[in-house]
Amino acid sequence: MTAAPEAETVTVASLAERIREMAAASPRTIIGIAGPPGAGKSTVAEALVDALGPAAALVPMDGFHLSNRVLESLGRRDRKGAPDTFDAAGYIALLRRLRTPDADIVYAPAFRRDIEEPIGSSIPVPPTTPIVITEGNYLLLDTHPWRQIRGLIDAAWYLQIDDAVRVERLVARHVAFDKTPQAARAWAQGSDQRNADIVAATARRADLVLRL
Repeated sequence: MTAAPEAETVTVASLAERIREMAAASPRTIIGIAGPPGAGKSTVAEALVDALGPAAALVPMDGFHLSNRVLESLGRRDRKGAPDTFDAAGYIALLRRLRTPDADIVYAPAFRRDIEEPIGSSIPVPPTTPIVITEGNYLLLDTHPWRQIRGLIDAAWYLQIDDAVRVERLVARHVAFDKTPQAARAWAQGSDQRNADIVAATARRADLVLRL
């Protein structure tokens, strides 16, 4: 098995500059940021889009969560966040549209943590936007259909963080969205940790492993 690249300590500013250099020669550059739950992917992605300004759009993978109603019908509600609780094929189809922009605006879904549901057609990506940042747990997963993502993005970066810090972030997040402290820790150390273990094994497929 190929080892993961050695972690590189970077800043948002240095990453933004790398992206600008990559985007200079292409009408559309897509950067993927992967990592386990609680690693800070959305925070880093949002900071990159802020640094890049109007040239960049953020399209999170989380918009492709299956709805709670669908998860309940499938018996997967208690595993929300696992690979099979996303519309992976839908996410891949969106990446294909973003990969080859035409004259139309692409509207991507978003995920609302306050209601724990995806909201469709929430993020407009005009065809003139040269940079798309996408982030999510499973961008580097080497199973069907997830493995198709790697060929649709120009660079895949894996965000590494100390596990103890990551778990405490998750507990705080779950509490902030109305779980009791006990339920929050149980979810962070149960379902979230099982997903984190899956994601950690995919770091070897990244172009760059980041520490911020």
